[in-house]
Amino acid sequence: MHRIALETPANHDFISQRQASKTRRRKLSKQRHDGQMIPGPENFMLWYKELSYRHTWVNPLLAMLVIIGCYLPNPTPSNWAHEFIFVAYPIQEKGPEGETLYSKGLRDGKFLFFYTLFFTFTREFIMQQLLYPLSQKLLPKATRRNKATIARFLEQAYTAIYFAVFGPFGLYVMTKTPGLWFFNTTPYWSSHPNIIHNAMFKAYYLLQWSYWLQQAIVLILMLEKPRKDFKELVIHHVVTVALITLSWRFHFTYIGLAVFITHDISDFFLATSKVFNYIDSPITGPYFVVFVGSWIYLRHYHNLWILWSVFTELEHVGEYRLDWDEPFYKCWIAKAVIGTLLSALQLVNIFWLYCVLRVAYRYVFKAELADVRSEDEGGEGDEDDVGFDDDTKTPVLEE
Repeated sequence: MHRIALETPANHDFISQRQASKTRRRKLSKQRHDGQMIPGPENFMLWYKELSYRHTWVNPLLAMLVIIGCYLPNPTPSNWAHEFIFVAYPIQEKGPEGETLYSKGLRDGKFLFFYTLFFTFTREFIMQQLLYPLSQKLLPKATRRNKATIARFLEQAYTAIYFAVFGPFGLYVMTKTPGLWFFNTTPYWSSHPNIIHNAMFKAYYLLQWSYWLQQAIVLILMLEKPRKDFKELVIHHVVTVALITLSWRFHFTYIGLAVFITHDISDFFLATSKVFNYIDSPITGPYFVVFVGSWIYLRHYHNLWILWSVFTELEHVGEYRLDWDEPFYKCWIAKAVIGTLLSALQLVNIFWLYCVLRVAYRYVFKAELADVRSEDEGGEGDEDDVGFDDDTKTPVLEE
């Protein structure tokens, strides 16, 4: 994991504090190893800080365990902690297969909070405890000590794991949602408002929302080094979170499901393509072709079809009106907002397609395969971006 230092007085103060913390933790480690540790609150806090910096997944895990610990003595819907772990607002109405259906409300924020913690924990734990040891076996020997390359490998491998789960999950949810298979656009509008969902659909949507909130936190805290396309990445995250939030609040979740799937599956192929490149896999070239095809098909063909539906079907399929009390929001405002946000997302995707095609050109004509968005990330200057604890070899924030 890594962080970029901004040259501001406040940041210099922050760096000084981190350096002082590092000195204290080294002293604590020496005392512990030499058997000189004296019990007491001060030493406990130093030990806890050392643990937290070395294993950044500890704090979110502890927060989750507090909630789970409050739930286990009384594991029923009446427990205040129940809605942190399970979806809320069950209704009396049953689904076509007799399943419980759920509405929406403010208490869904509990679920979002818990699973944002969950994805923070899983990201840090998987990268540090599982993927880092794997990187030392899979990466070429020449790059195993290149901390920037290791950090990129960890990030992309984790991304691939996430989308390997949620890409198929989204497709399965689509198959279980009447009328939506395969990217049928008419139900986006004929079924509005999408207020009632089964547990699987609601959990899928809120989990995706939690993941993207966690990704926004990663971006804000600069836990991943900014690439050359940092501005485009910020726009992408802002638009994505806005689309998820507004589609949930104003009950356009069917179109949201389709957008999720197209981006998740293409992101899986992108991340795995980069992982294969990092480890110098012999299938890197052929797999890159598969990735480019999936990107164009999913992010452009299907998303342009969805965007076309916004401008041609939204107004003409079903009722077209605004009623805040009912609630019913399929009106000119929705058309403008959805159209604008999806267009912005498509423009960012077109920019990235340009980057991808540049990579393809270099590969075909120059036998080079490198991400043009991050072509200046490597080299000696990046080796200090990621720190490794002397005792555990676990990636931690560099001081």
